[in-house]
Amino acid sequence: MSHHFVKTQSRPLWWLPGSAATLIILLLSLGPLAALLWQAGTLSPRTLMADPYLRHVLGFSLWQALLSTLLSLGLAIPVARALARRRFTGRRLLLKLFGLSLVLPVIIAIFGMVAVHGRQGWLPQLLRGLGVDPGNYLYGLFGILLAHVFFNMPLAARLILQSIESIPESSWRLASQLGMRSSHIFRLLEWPIIRGMLPGLASLIFMLCFTSFTTVLALGGGPKSTTLEVAVYQALRFDFDLATAGGLALVQLLLTLALLLLQHKLQTTPASRIEIRRPCLRPDRHQRGTALVDGLALTLGLAIFLPPLLAIVVAGFNPGLLPALTSNRLWQAGGQSLAIALAAGSLATLLGAALLLTSRHLRVRDRKRRAAALWEASGSMILMIPAVVLSTGLFIMFMPFTDVFSLGPWLVVLVNALMALPYVLRTLNAPMQLVVRQYDRLADSLGVRGLHRLRLVEWPLLRRPLALAMALSMILSLGDLGAIAMFGSQTLTTLPWLLYQQLGSYRLTEAAATALLLLTLCFSLFWLVERGLGGKHAEP
Repeated sequence: MSHHFVKTQSRPLWWLPGSAATLIILLLSLGPLAALLWQAGTLSPRTLMADPYLRHVLGFSLWQALLSTLLSLGLAIPVARALARRRFTGRRLLLKLFGLSLVLPVIIAIFGMVAVHGRQGWLPQLLRGLGVDPGNYLYGLFGILLAHVFFNMPLAARLILQSIESIPESSWRLASQLGMRSSHIFRLLEWPIIRGMLPGLASLIFMLCFTSFTTVLALGGGPKSTTLEVAVYQALRFDFDLATAGGLALVQLLLTLALLLLQHKLQTTPASRIEIRRPCLRPDRHQRGTALVDGLALTLGLAIFLPPLLAIVVAGFNPGLLPALTSNRLWQAGGQSLAIALAAGSLATLLGAALLLTSRHLRVRDRKRRAAALWEASGSMILMIPAVVLSTGLFIMFMPFTDVFSLGPWLVVLVNALMALPYVLRTLNAPMQLVVRQYDRLADSLGVRGLHRLRLVEWPLLRRPLALAMALSMILSLGDLGAIAMFGSQTLTTLPWLLYQQLGSYRLTEAAATALLLLTLCFSLFWLVERGLGGKHAEP
């Protein structure tokens, strides 16, 4: 009962960290948007949309996203049903590999696809050996769809599988007692729960494909297969047409906002329904035809997903790799990538922690949840601005005052830090609130404040979440191609940008060395930051 008499410490500067962080975020997001509006003001929307090429770009952006969504979901549903129905050696490993597609840098996966499907790739060489001319199928719409299915089918399959496994055991027992066939099980048990999550999942995949930059830039193959983000990049870097770049960036921004609102509206599946239960033995696992259907679904899914991953591994054993690894340009790009990742990860973590220091005070101590949500929303608003749009706005904003490329490293750091900020907020929000809820009164009663509180209370409990947030931010920065494509130059080259250039000129041995170094840096940096900053015996 004594805790009722503990006097809560006064914290007059609770607003300062969040205000400083919010001011920086608003300046770096609204400033570029204002620059885009100012530049696009010289170009009327009617003039912009009257251009046949730009209409084609908009139509292609929507069309490829729609096809990618349909193909990803169309394959993910039978793959998820097969994984729910079958137990086989390697199933758990396969599900872990499906999760790898979410964190693997896009440009490394593109390297794997080029090694398998490129002109000198495994599959074209095999087909030519059989007397079949495969042509150059990887570059263009087909290659874009193939890459998008590679990235999004595993994500969709895992989420759908999670939904199927949440069906109560009593339902499976009843289905077994009634002797229900596979088609009846799908219609009466599986489809209702899949249908509930399908609109939100489809809108998420559509938005990811619509805002895809690296995939289309690497595999588009020319003007015929160009999306809005790539058109913005081309207008700025190749044509230096600022008005067109600004107008297209605003169109991209408005469409992205519309897609985000649609996704929010369609995401109706309650979280309580997605809970993993102990897998049940399904009554249709031995029915005639199900083994063949499952085998075909898994074979097709794995034929798309596994070979590029295998090609990345095999590239590490290339005998010609050692000379390529001695390239000065490779190690210079590696050093610049590492420096940018460290700076971007540190800045993202600092901004996120500052925002949450203020929001947790409002949410937990003052119980002002709406005000706290507004502070947190200022950090998540960056989700509405694609990296290419933000980079274009920064380019236009700084161009009248200085040589933009001289600021290239700092601008890349800023863009990468802002893009990683929503992940930092999601990682740190719950742990930082928990510290206040559990230890605030005790620390106040003992008079522990300031640096002593940071050292004795906050740091031991938050070092692991902070390490995870910083590691995620660094990995996202290491694999980014959007910002460096805008601000890269002869003196500023990161590993993803170097790898993109090597793939474009079919220097696959050099590309293998770059991909190997990038992948090694990603895993090593993640492990070192989590182990070093998080500590071996840190509090969970």
